Amino acid sequence: MPAPRPLRDIAVVAFAQTDHLRTSDELSEVEMLMPILHQVLAQTGLRTSDIGFTCSGSTDYLAGRAFSFTMALDGVGAWPPISESHVEMDGAWALYEAWTKLLTGEADTALVYAYGKSSPGSVRDVLTRQLDPYYVAPLWPDSVALAALQAQALIDSRDTDESALAAVATRSRASATANSHAQLRGSVPRGDYAVRPLRTGDCPPIGDGAAAVILAAGERARELCERPAWIRGIDHRIEAHGLGVRDLTDSPSTRLAAERAGLFERPVDTAELHAPFTSQEVVLRKALRLGDAVDVNPSGGPLAANPIMAAGLIRIGEAAARIQRGESDRALAHATSGPCLQQNLVAVLEGDPR
Repeated sequence: MPAPRPLRDIAVVAFAQTDHLRTSDELSEVEMLMPILHQVLAQTGLRTSDIGFTCSGSTDYLAGRAFSFTMALDGVGAWPPISESHVEMDGAWALYEAWTKLLTGEADTALVYAYGKSSPGSVRDVLTRQLDPYYVAPLWPDSVALAALQAQALIDSRDTDESALAAVATRSRASATANSHAQLRGSVPRGDYAVRPLRTGDCPPIGDGAAAVILAAGERARELCERPAWIRGIDHRIEAHGLGVRDLTDSPSTRLAAERAGLFERPVDTAELHAPFTSQEVVLRKALRLGDAVDVNPSGGPLAANPIMAAGLIRIGEAAARIQRGESDRALAHATSGPCLQQNLVAVLEGDPR
């Protein structure tokens, strides 16, 4: 069944991101955000007072304090009072909320931003808080160990092998050489096993970073951007919480989200996949039916820079930026959250015919 057409045309009209670093101890979240908020507004000529809705994505667990996102509002400018919301998720889900808000007609423009400082603590330990609190979390399997279980399942099913996973990492890091914001670029050693069968080169870097996009509706989008990246469809779905009832070699939630977003109606030329581990790209390629003709993660993807809570929003921003530059006509952007691709969001973006 064809995906329903949104009631209103909404586009990404601007995107900015920080340089992603292993550590940014000298900067607070507000100081990290301020430059990209200025950049994304400058791209459109808008002022803060021109934004109809603001939505952010982050997690208090990284900061280690409750309601830490309220401090980031100092960088946005919340006085006079603004229409604002926050999701305790990757910024891709904040973008989904902003998209929904613009669909209602209550606003014509939206600012979406996300940030994460992973360097102060242990990300592998923090992410265990996403697990089932009764049956899985007490065992303390961390995010890398769970990804290794998924990778081994793929190898056992003959969907991939270690050399194929190494090729994914090599291609991603090579693509990142053209991305000045990437944390890792060029030739990166595979390294020792992090958790067998995943080596350190199969895993994402730990680092700090932030990103922001501006959405606009209808003719307002064309006024603000020469070639808007229209969101033709967007949807998100979730797998069962219990890892034992899932087939880790497949991602039906990604496939369903893609179907509802209209991905399978026509081919895409670009795919920005939020696959933090090489093995997860194998799962996503199968679920999204991506052939070799599709340019996957030309930015380098999360294997080159993976700021927690911002990496998914960056996938949408990177896909939109390629459309705006004329390097793509129809692109897919994917975001994930939770262990082993538990939650998945898919967006399909298009540029106006050239």
